[in-house]
Amino acid sequence: MSVEMLEVVNPFDLKPIGAVKLAQWEDIDGYLQTAQQLHKDRDSWMPAHQRADILQKTAVLMQVRFEELAYLIANEGGKPLVDARIEVTRAIDGVKLCIKEIPNLAGKQIPMDLTAAGAGRMAFTQREPIGPVVAVSAFNHPLNLIVHQVAPAVATGCPALVKPADDTPLSCKAFVDILIEAGLPEEWCRFVPCDIPTAEKFVTDPRVAFFSFIGSGKVGWMLRSKLAPGTRCALEHGGAAPVIIDDSADIETMIPSLVKGGFYHSGQVCVSVQRVFAPSAMADDIAGLISDQAEKLIVGNAVNEDTDAGPLIRPREVDRVSDWVQEAKDAGAQVITGGRKLGDTTYAPTVLLRAPDSARVSRQEIFGPVICVYDYADMNAAIAQANNIPFAFQASVYSKNLDVAMRAVQKLDATAVMVNDHTAFRVDWMPFAGRKQSGYGTGGIGYTMHDMTQDKMAVFKL
Repeated sequence: MSVEMLEVVNPFDLKPIGAVKLAQWEDIDGYLQTAQQLHKDRDSWMPAHQRADILQKTAVLMQVRFEELAYLIANEGGKPLVDARIEVTRAIDGVKLCIKEIPNLAGKQIPMDLTAAGAGRMAFTQREPIGPVVAVSAFNHPLNLIVHQVAPAVATGCPALVKPADDTPLSCKAFVDILIEAGLPEEWCRFVPCDIPTAEKFVTDPRVAFFSFIGSGKVGWMLRSKLAPGTRCALEHGGAAPVIIDDSADIETMIPSLVKGGFYHSGQVCVSVQRVFAPSAMADDIAGLISDQAEKLIVGNAVNEDTDAGPLIRPREVDRVSDWVQEAKDAGAQVITGGRKLGDTTYAPTVLLRAPDSARVSRQEIFGPVICVYDYADMNAAIAQANNIPFAFQASVYSKNLDVAMRAVQKLDATAVMVNDHTAFRVDWMPFAGRKQSGYGTGGIGYTMHDMTQDKMAVFKL
């Protein structure tokens, strides 16, 4: 049987940069069987100190290979080097955070004598690993997302199988290889790039205890509907993040924040700034100020040090973004800047003013370098408009008025509302989750580790 390979290209110039071997079902079936047996054999469970030691050595090895990992992120994923380096730092910190969270995998005493029926008993709980974890990941943070899905499995003592995005498997393989070099037995973490039918088959296998998915809502909800009975899951999809601007906002500091939040990684971020609502008297000026800074961004190959915004992950995504912008323009939106392809793999940072509510740029995640600015006469109406889509993730409000800020925090439909900061802000220990169609469950290192463990209670009759 011929070996099937997955070729990896630089998304800017589409030149091959590497390849990985695709796993076949026969391989994955064996990996799942081994993972299930590892979990069943409690004598084989690694003690906490061993798991922590492996993760500590992993962090050290990642630091040694810092520039190599950053270049890999830029080369296969199109994230500019300046941001790729930040991703590596976050990934290393995420591994260290897993170590710090291990002591929190603790149970508690349960009072039993609250009624006569429970008197004379003592009870406590402890946390146990849930079992085999299957992770399916996205391309846009090809190292840090893998860390968020796999390092918690290692920390909690769960065997893991990880399928990277087809476009960015090299960063994933690098991390899995580092884990093994750090002392993790190979059978505890398997790198399994595979085709879509094979992926669906192993995700829905009854031996999977926990399924971690980061990617499109369409795929995530479909896979959730097919999970085997008993499989737990966490889904992280995307949104169309709203920003509410009050007339008291500090414009000088706000504009660079919005530009970073909207055009970071060319908008290919699940909480990227997309819909900006400004008072009617300010909307034109704000759109112009964002445009002025957007026009200064250097678009190019992410491996170049001076690149501010890289390519979209595939040429068809450039075509899709172009179609959405043209649809909004035809429906009456004003293109303040951008609104055009720069090549087969790049799209100009774009600012649209007053796109209609019915346009896709106003109702769905653009996942591209596009910020839409809308005007409002009444903030309550603007918040209602911001909430009136099937997605809800992170949002933000810019205001010097505490009452206005708190009203936005209370009324915006979001899992997190940033005050005087852009919607894409995140630290890796905070809860990170989507509402409605934007996801299921809560991400963040500690929250994921909790989901990958389960309570067991012991009750002693004295």
